[in-house]
Amino acid sequence: MSFLDLFLSTISYIGVAVVLLIIGIALFEVTTKNKEFELIKNGNKAAVYAFGGRILGLAIVLYSSISNSVNILDMVVWGSVAIVIQIIIFYAAELLTPKFNITKAIDEDNQAVGLFLLFLSVSIGLIIAASLTY
Repeated sequence: MSFLDLFLSTISYIGVAVVLLIIGIALFEVTTKNKEFELIKNGNKAAVYAFGGRILGLAIVLYSSISNSVNILDMVVWGSVAIVIQIIIFYAAELLTPKFNITKAIDEDNQAVGLFLLFLSVSIGLIIAASLTY
């Protein structure tokens, strides 16, 4: 492969991954009860931690889908599957935390819950990423 071919392949993977990341962020935003962008605009640190963790978790699974794919289509398929799994598992966490309401805690700027969600998102992302192998 020539340098130009490698360069175009790299740019293609980056472009597709950024689009998938934006789609994943949008899916999280429309499916959450919190409106993180509004909360972040108002200085809610818990929302920043939770939302930032989601972005990191999504980026981790997309990294793995890129590094383990055989072509762009393969990366899109596994990246999309990983994003959906990331979202499903993240929402299962709400069921696993009956002692407090995650949505209410983020709205109230409970930074401990925000950090918990950050670490949870990154952990889920790492587990999914490790599973995206042939």
